[in-house]
Amino acid sequence: MILRARFILPIAAPPIENGAVVIVGNKIRSVGAWADLRPPANEKILDLGEVILLPGLVNAHCHLDYTDMAGQLPPPKKFTDWIAAITAAKTGWSYSDYAHSWLNGAHQLLKTGTTTVADIEAMPDLLPEVWDATPLRIFSFLEMTGIRARRQPKEILREAVGKIDLLKHARSRASFSPHAPYSTLPELLRLTAKTARKRKWRVTTHVAESDQEFEMFQHARGDMHDWLARNDRDNSDCGLGSPIAHLARNQLLGENVLAIHVNCLARGDATLLAKNKTHVVHCPRSHDYFKHPPFQRQRLTNAGVNLCLGTDSLATTRKTGKQKPELDMFAEMRALAEKDNSISPQEILQMATVNGARALGFAGKIGALSPGALADLITIPFHGRFAKVHDAVLQHTGSVTTSMIEGRWTIPPK
Repeated sequence: MILRARFILPIAAPPIENGAVVIVGNKIRSVGAWADLRPPANEKILDLGEVILLPGLVNAHCHLDYTDMAGQLPPPKKFTDWIAAITAAKTGWSYSDYAHSWLNGAHQLLKTGTTTVADIEAMPDLLPEVWDATPLRIFSFLEMTGIRARRQPKEILREAVGKIDLLKHARSRASFSPHAPYSTLPELLRLTAKTARKRKWRVTTHVAESDQEFEMFQHARGDMHDWLARNDRDNSDCGLGSPIAHLARNQLLGENVLAIHVNCLARGDATLLAKNKTHVVHCPRSHDYFKHPPFQRQRLTNAGVNLCLGTDSLATTRKTGKQKPELDMFAEMRALAEKDNSISPQEILQMATVNGARALGFAGKIGALSPGALADLITIPFHGRFAKVHDAVLQHTGSVTTSMIEGRWTIPPK
């Protein structure tokens, strides 16, 4: 199949005007200018017209099973208030509620251009059935906690490994997500790190998300520290440095680790993340919902950290008027651009594509239109000038016009 488009945005190479992508099976064979292609006479050619053709977006952090909580939880005054609120909201939910919410979220991502998502699974029993119900490529990270349940780290890890070993799928896969330093014991972090390195698995964890978490670990005090102490958490691991330093001390930094949020940095934290090649995922709309301290993008970038974008969940996304928010990576890109005028549209697009692919261990396979990559691509309408293609992507709202995952149309051309 040959796809022709007015504009092609490969991401890993300069934009192309009047370009084409050649697809063989589920992979891209070549990308280039239409004039240079010279296709065989019998080749199937599909002209997509006045569109920008670009790689499918890579959402590096999401909670699909919280999608139906959109607009239900008003922004809290304190992060611990939100933890209490979402815990209460989940108490009345059934298996079918979670399944409906998960699938609703997957549908929202698909129509807004995501083709790969790293999802935190609070309900691992949904797998693998929900994988089969969506064409999305899912990296499912099984959430592990243990503080409230009083469960032993070895037991928690053994259960997660057993579940992951049973999950086999052509397109999707599962791995670990120790929830956060405050909600997991140091032993679980160490066991997770050791097992993941041995099995070459990815790991994702929320870290340094709030001022309260930072104060808890850096100074052994504050609302979160006292609240967890009342719930019998052993806080002897606090007062020894920042949350990032805590992960380093427990060997949970590395090239296979996605550190989510990272809103609060101590001196040396950015260097520590870069030295260990740990990836950082920023979720702009969630960041705005909580009014966290300014995201230290420039500091992390200067240190050499790979920065990615994610949507987080709709339980942490503000409503705009009466309209409920949806999971939408274009909205996240716009939110970042509005907050940070020092970042270019090209850099934002890289965070939503190639950087996320690298974090998930799929560099060269997804996130870019290049020879040998999987044929994951989307199109959006555009009738403007060639010089404005990057800006046009950030300004796009609503559904994409087409979507393809591994050479198969998931939103076919009309």
